[in-house]
Amino acid sequence: MIKHEPTATGRRVVLGAVAGALAAGAAMPASAQRSYEHGAPPVRYPDADIVTLDPRRFKAPLGNSSIRRLATGFGWAEGPAWHATGRFLVWSDIPNDECLRLNEEDHSVHRRFRSPSGFSNGNTFDREGRHIAFRHFDRDVVRYEADGRRTVLAARGPDGPFNAPNDGVVHPEDGAIWFTDPGYGALMNYEGQRTPESANSPRPFIKEAVYRIDAQSGQVAKVADDAFKPNGLCFSPDYRRLYVADSGTSHYPQARNIIWVYDVDGPVLRNPRTFCDMELNGKSGFGDGVRCDEQGNVWVGAGWVGEGYDGVHVFAPDGQRIGQIRLPEICANICFGGTRRNQLFMTASQSLYVVPVETRGAHFC
Repeated sequence: MIKHEPTATGRRVVLGAVAGALAAGAAMPASAQRSYEHGAPPVRYPDADIVTLDPRRFKAPLGNSSIRRLATGFGWAEGPAWHATGRFLVWSDIPNDECLRLNEEDHSVHRRFRSPSGFSNGNTFDREGRHIAFRHFDRDVVRYEADGRRTVLAARGPDGPFNAPNDGVVHPEDGAIWFTDPGYGALMNYEGQRTPESANSPRPFIKEAVYRIDAQSGQVAKVADDAFKPNGLCFSPDYRRLYVADSGTSHYPQARNIIWVYDVDGPVLRNPRTFCDMELNGKSGFGDGVRCDEQGNVWVGAGWVGEGYDGVHVFAPDGQRIGQIRLPEICANICFGGTRRNQLFMTASQSLYVVPVETRGAHFC
C-alpha cells in the first residue's frame, strides 16, 4: 500500500490547529486535523448560503448543489443572457468595454466576444437568436445581425435621446422589446469625466422610464415612468405581468427600494403597484436584475448592504420573501440558463457565479 506523507506545511497547519484546540480545552474533530491542499476548500451540503425562509414554498434548493464562482477579475459584471441554441452565456464587463461568452460544455470563458461593446449593460436575445444589447456610451439599443452588422433599434424616445438604456426583455408573441432607461452611466463618460451635456446636472437628461420598441414599425413608446430609476425587468411566466426593479434611492432620497408590478395589456402597462419591498431585518438594498421561474416566483439580484444581504432574494407570487442565495459580492443581474434552464447564473461585481436549482426559469433570458 502506498502511503502519502503530509508535507512540512501540512504538518505545521495541523500541529498548530491541534495545539490551539488543546490550549482552549476544545475537542478537535477529525476533519479539522486534515490538510486539504488541492482545489477549493470543501463545501458541506447543503450549502449554508442557500437560505430557505419558507420551506413550504421555496422548493428550489438542491440538497447536493453549491454556489460556484466560474470566473472573476472583471471591472463590473452585468447583464447575463443565455443563448439556448448556441448553449452559451453572454454578459457585460462595463468598465472594460467588452462583452464575454461562457460555453456550456466546458465553462470556458472567451473575453472580447464583443469589443468595444459601447460599454453595454444588459443583454438579451430575440426570437431569431440575435443578440440585443443596451449600451451606455452610445445611449442606444442595438441588434447584432447574423452577418456581423450592427443595427441601431432605438436611440431616442418621445422625450428625446435616451439617458443610458440598461436592461431589456423580448416578448415572444410580437417580438417587441421592453427596456429600462434609469440613467446610470449617462452622467459620466468612461474616462471618469462628466460628459458635456451633464456638466451642470447631477441627474439624467430626461425622466427615467420604461420603453417599448414595436417589432414591426420600430416605433418607440414610453410605457411607464412611475419608478424613480427603473432598473431590471422581466415578464411573469404567462406574460400577463411585468416586474420592474426601482433603484432610485441611489439619487432620490424620497425613493424606496421596491419591485413594481404592472398588468400587461397588449402594448400598454396598467395598474402600477408595489410587488415587494427589498427591506430585510431592518436593512434595505437595491434590487437590480429580476427573473421569474416557472412557478411565478421572482428572483432579484440585490446588494449594496453587505454580508447576509447581498446576493439573490426570492419572492413568491404574492410578494413574500421565501429564500436567499447569499454571495460575497454585490449581485447585479441574474438569468436562468443551461440545457434544462435550471442553472442560475449571477453576475456579481467582479465575478460570475452559478448554482443549480430545483426549478426552471420561466424564460431563457
